Amino acid sequence: MSGRWTSRRRCAGCVSEFKVFGARPGSVEAVSEFDGFFAEQAWLQPQVKASQRRLNVRSSDRRPAVEASPPNRDLTSQFAYGLGYLKRPEAVEVDPVSLSLADLEAVRGQPLFPINGVAEFGGVRDAAPAGGARPKTTVRDEHGALWLAKFSAKGDAFDVARAEACTLELARRCGLTVPELRYLRVGGKPVMLIRRFDRYWAPVGELPAAGLALHESRPGTGRVEGRIPFASGLTLVACSEFESRTKGYADLSAAIRKHVHPPSIKAACQELFARMVFNIFASNDDDHLRNHGFVFDHSQGGWALSPLDDVVPRPGFAYERMLHLQVGDEGKLATLDNALSRFAAFTAARADAVELVRRVWSEVRQWKTTFEAFGADAKLLAQMASVFRELEDIASPELVAEIRNAR
Repeated sequence: MSGRWTSRRRCAGCVSEFKVFGARPGSVEAVSEFDGFFAEQAWLQPQVKASQRRLNVRSSDRRPAVEASPPNRDLTSQFAYGLGYLKRPEAVEVDPVSLSLADLEAVRGQPLFPINGVAEFGGVRDAAPAGGARPKTTVRDEHGALWLAKFSAKGDAFDVARAEACTLELARRCGLTVPELRYLRVGGKPVMLIRRFDRYWAPVGELPAAGLALHESRPGTGRVEGRIPFASGLTLVACSEFESRTKGYADLSAAIRKHVHPPSIKAACQELFARMVFNIFASNDDDHLRNHGFVFDHSQGGWALSPLDDVVPRPGFAYERMLHLQVGDEGKLATLDNALSRFAAFTAARADAVELVRRVWSEVRQWKTTFEAFGADAKLLAQMASVFRELEDIASPELVAEIRNAR
C-alpha cells in the first residue's frame, strides 16, 4: 500500500500496510513460519507454550503520532492515497467505507478521514495481530501454505480445539463456507488448524483458475503466494468498538448490499442469515462484528463475504440464550422466531428464509454423527450435549410446524 498515514493514536494496529498488504519482520503481521508441520509435528511444541502469552507489539512497530486535521483533531487518523498507487490495476481500497476507490478523482491527492466519528480507519483496526481470548499462531505446512493454529488454554473444561473443529465441520455440512480444517495433538496438547483464507497461490501476475475460490488454491511449481485483502464486519458497518454492541445481523446485511460485488450480494445475504441461524442452534454468542469478515476477490473485482472461521460452542443450561449481535425485533434473543422477524433484510421471500432454517436444522439435529465422524469421543459428546438446541426449544409451535413442512 502506497500512501501517507498519520494518526494521533499509538496502538498495535496502527500500521499502514495492514494485515493483508504485506508485513515487515517483527511487525504486527510477522508470524512464526515452519516447514513441514504435518510431516514433523515436534516443531509445534515450543509454539504451544509460547502461545499461552499474548503477543506484544514493539513500540518501533508503531507509526509515529503526527498532527491530524479536524473534525477530531486529537483522535482521528488521516490518510492520502499515493498518486502512483491509484494507477495500479491491483489497487484496492483498504477501508471500503472511508477509503473507497469508487470515485478515483474524488480521492486523488486528498486527505481522507474515518466517517461516523470513528477514530481510526477500519484497516488500522483490522491490522491488529490475531486476537481473541484463545492462544494462536500462524504456521506453514510442508507445501508452504499458511494455516492458523489454535491451541488449548489453561483452565479449558473440554477439548476446545476438537469441539471447534467439529462445529466448523458441522457448519460446512449445513452449506456454509468453511476453510480446510485439521486437528493434531502436539506434545500431548490439542491443536486445531484452519487454512488461512487471506492467501492465494498462482503464477506471477495471474490469478487461480476460474471457478476456484482464491483461498482454495494450492502452492505448486511456478506459483507464488498472493495476499487477499480483508476487512472485518466492524469496518464495513463503520462503527466504533463501543457502538458495535448495538449492531446486528441486519446491519451486516445492509453493509453487504452496499459494498459487496453485486453478483454476490444475494448469496452473501442468504449465507449471513444461515450463519445467524447456525449460531442460534450452536449457542455461539461470540458472533461479534470482528468475527465476521469480507475479502476482496480479485477474480471478481469486488468484495465478498469471507469464509466462516471462528465458531466456539459454549455449553450452557439457560433456556433463554442470547447472541452478541442483534438478531431481530426481540433484540439479541437467540430464537428462530426472532431471526425470521427480520427475514426481509436477508432474502425477499419468507419461504426462502424458512428453507434456509430447515437446511441448517436438518444437519444440526445430527450433530453427534458429525462430531463422531470428526473424531469426538463419548466424553466430548456428553460435554457438548447442552450446546446444540432442539428445534422446539428455539421456535414457537407454529414455526416448528412450518419448518418441518418446508420444501
